[in-house]
Amino acid sequence: MYSPKHHREEDRRKILDFIHQNEFATLVAYDGEKPVASHLLLELVEDGETILINGHMSKANSLWKLFEKNQEVLIIFQGPHTYVSATWYDHLNVPTWNYQSVHAYGRPRLVTGYGETHGILSRLIQKHDPGSSYRLESLPQDFVQAHINGIMAFQVEVTRLEAAFKLSQNRDDNNYRNVIAELEKREDGSSHAVAQAMRRNRP
Repeated sequence: MYSPKHHREEDRRKILDFIHQNEFATLVAYDGEKPVASHLLLELVEDGETILINGHMSKANSLWKLFEKNQEVLIIFQGPHTYVSATWYDHLNVPTWNYQSVHAYGRPRLVTGYGETHGILSRLIQKHDPGSSYRLESLPQDFVQAHINGIMAFQVEVTRLEAAFKLSQNRDDNNYRNVIAELEKREDGSSHAVAQAMRRNRP
């Protein structure tokens, strides 16, 4: 990933927290001729120093068939991003775009065991639907098994992380604060999220 030094994030804890908060990601593999990608809801699992990313896709999605050919895949986690106007600075400059992004590289493996697949799906539901009574464990098991039979679960062991948090770090305090103030005047959630990230980055 291209990232100038002042935009590069190397704090492991910050990177992993970012992934936890942005688990809908893009998984990229290579089919021998071109890159192939799918957008998937994933689960980050920290096992000591080991970082694992679990996910699943429809069996009709041929991307999983490429895992055997790919010793390494790329997963792109994208956070909030927004336009920064050149008029917000106290000097002549150009407009830019602030964003946060993490690239995770790793070794993929298919999850073929029913129990492991069931666990991956169950945790996703518990995390994203915590106030609901909908749980795999309470559904008719033939219904659950039929749907599990229609998907392919997988796990990626992460071998390398690259992160770019482009949040106006190269600006002095006055211009930095003004960018935050202008972003907070907007009505869209992405601009507000970038402003919050900037406040955390430079309190």
